[in-house]
Amino acid sequence: MKKKNVLNLIKYYSEKNDNAFRNEAYEIAKDFYDSGDNQLAEYIMALISNKNAFVPQIRDNNSVFLKKVTLSTEPLPLPDSIKNDIVGLVNAINRNVGINKFLFEGYPGTGKTETVSQIARIIERDLYAVDFSGIIDSRLGQTQKNMTTLFDEVNNISQPDKIIILFDEIDAIALDRINNHDVREMGRATSSLLKGLDSLNSSVVMIATTNLYNSFDKALIRRFDAVINFNRYTQEDLVNIAEIILNNLLLKFKISERNTKLFKKIIKLMDKIPYPGELKNLLKTSIAFSSPNHKYDYLIKLFENIKKDQNIDLKELQKLGFTVREIEILTGVSKSQVSRELKDV
Repeated sequence: MKKKNVLNLIKYYSEKNDNAFRNEAYEIAKDFYDSGDNQLAEYIMALISNKNAFVPQIRDNNSVFLKKVTLSTEPLPLPDSIKNDIVGLVNAINRNVGINKFLFEGYPGTGKTETVSQIARIIERDLYAVDFSGIIDSRLGQTQKNMTTLFDEVNNISQPDKIIILFDEIDAIALDRINNHDVREMGRATSSLLKGLDSLNSSVVMIATTNLYNSFDKALIRRFDAVINFNRYTQEDLVNIAEIILNNLLLKFKISERNTKLFKKIIKLMDKIPYPGELKNLLKTSIAFSSPNHKYDYLIKLFENIKKDQNIDLKELQKLGFTVREIEILTGVSKSQVSRELKDV
């Protein structure tokens, strides 16, 4: 413990700044814990708890605006460019130097929200999402008050280094305050959000996501320590990610038959391969609707979903680069018949 900790305690006590006093006491306890004096650290925490200076860890039944999120255990394939940024983000959090506010921006389905869940799992923190439906209120000034209550709740958590707060689709309240289409009430709410971020406990990790980055309040962007762009997928990235998603789904559906070469050919038929969120839905539907009695029926369903109502004959399939064996799988026509018909054309 340093002299400044004692001075801060006295200062915050005299100012009746309970939140700052609690945070300082927590930091003192943490310093003792890090130095190996666990007994003294626990004693300080017990004293504070007995005086109700700390509230219990967040629980769903006593949290006003926060809901606990079940963490995903599914694999989350990302392009190297995004993955490297996420690794850096995790490193920054683990260094515990106050770099704790991050913004994930990108199109829907690019994996922003899912990545937050994976980060929480990796660094072993509980994940809580902000319930915007409860915060945004039509009554004048109430949304602003709700924002203040939210940050009071977050800053009063007993173990701030054990949680991540997710502001999913934060654009619900963070649109540009000078936008003519933005109402004054939401402008005031955004101002309250700015103040909340400025006073956020440095031990709390806060991650926000947005699909509308270009309409974002620039003052709010400056509050984040880092902005990560999730739009950096190449077509080749998406082909490889599609294969990873497919293999995971086949395991879930207990389907052992795979034809990776044919699968990639089918995926590449799309002019623009969708981002992982939509891609996963496409693959899941193709597998779920397939016949369990036909080992490659999920590939046929996928092909049909991509080409939709287009009439594609054997010659067209050949032009698309499919082999005789692959044409047999997609059409049910035997290889010998396919060979004869293509030869006769």
